[in-house]
Amino acid sequence: MSSISIIGLGGMARAIGARAVEGGNAVEVIGRDAAKAKDLAAALGGGATAGAFGTAPAGDIVILAVPYASAVQVVAQYRDALVGKVIIDISNTFNADATGLVTPDGTSGAQEIAKAAPASAHVVKAFNTVFGHVLAQGRPLDVLIAGDDAHAKASVSAFIESLGLRPLDTGDLAMAHWLEGVGPLLMGLARHGAGFNIDLGVNVSG
Repeated sequence: MSSISIIGLGGMARAIGARAVEGGNAVEVIGRDAAKAKDLAAALGGGATAGAFGTAPAGDIVILAVPYASAVQVVAQYRDALVGKVIIDISNTFNADATGLVTPDGTSGAQEIAKAAPASAHVVKAFNTVFGHVLAQGRPLDVLIAGDDAHAKASVSAFIESLGLRPLDTGDLAMAHWLEGVGPLLMGLARHGAGFNIDLGVNVSG
């Protein structure tokens, strides 16, 4: 099983943390509000711990469960503490009305985060195509990932499988631009008849 540190205390942090504990992973939660971090760790159970914000994360895999608007700043603040870590970026980069992306053409939030991270850290995009409340339902789901380092993607894939989910590799980190584009697509579907209790999956025919 994996050793995971989750930076962030929101709904996605809680949903991923709960499934991670259930899957037998070692889980640390970290947030600016120390009391809320302790409360979340206690709610997750399974030996989950609360780390101090700004100190080196205990996990080999660090899940960046913060909004994209603050993600690059958080990585820059942690920088040296992330040496050798695998960083999972779960952020969505769509604009306020979810009709487009705030990142320029030709890049992605994940790639901008990678620029702020140490050279020995490897960023993998994952989980941004899954609604947090759907993830919390405990059902099998597909999780689309992208990253430049094969070993990092293998580690993230093994972690995803421990959650009872299926990882699907979409290619290198440049593909994160297109994964982030799924955000407005899902929001459009949800708002125009499908509702928010939906998930994106892949069927292999033949």
